[in-house]
Amino acid sequence: MLKQERQRRILELVDAEGRAVATELSERLGVSGYTVRRDLDELAGAGRITRVHGGALSATPATYEERQTHALEGKLATARAAAGMLRAGQTVILDGGSTALQLAAHVRGATVITHSPPVASALAGQNEVILIGGTLDPRAMVATGATTIAAYRDISADILFLGVWALDAGHGLSGGYREESEVRRTMLASAETVVGLADATKLGTVAPFRYAAATALTHLATDGEDTRPFEELGIEILRR
Repeated sequence: MLKQERQRRILELVDAEGRAVATELSERLGVSGYTVRRDLDELAGAGRITRVHGGALSATPATYEERQTHALEGKLATARAAAGMLRAGQTVILDGGSTALQLAAHVRGATVITHSPPVASALAGQNEVILIGGTLDPRAMVATGATTIAAYRDISADILFLGVWALDAGHGLSGGYREESEVRRTMLASAETVVGLADATKLGTVAPFRYAAATALTHLATDGEDTRPFEELGIEILRR
């Protein structure tokens, strides 16, 4: 594959999800890790992507609607794995994001707190739903800001299902949007059991806004295979 074609394909893959992992790009394109890293550096230098540890972020992130269908199989598997933690009568905090939206289909008979209007809509009719307000971020379709953060500070739930933008054993949990990351930082104190929702594309990646160590998670629901670094931290892995 010629360099121009290879870099065009890298841009397509990065833009589709908003990020890409260098090791996965190497496997999909059939080239060495060195070649992929060089391509990522060149694309970042041209302003086409944002280079981060382990991969890259899109300079033109996918819309909320586009993210619903990308890596769908992994998101469905991750949601099924997380659903095994659900118990009747729980008070649940359910984050926003495409994987959380898939998990909503499994929640029945719970009191569910969320700051995501699409997730709240998916839960309605089968659960008692408490929708946290704030300033709507249309990129992630979640409420953000001081009102949202203040509300979560006063909440104590049985379990939190946390949407994960990027997760690295060393760097921890990080996100692509600063205000959404600040909300997640606050949410982590609202439940003792915290289940991260992270399909394989999220593992071993780093985004610009770090908000917690990886050990803030008690459980990790994923379809990813390389979970040993997280198991070594004492995080329980959930698969289905």
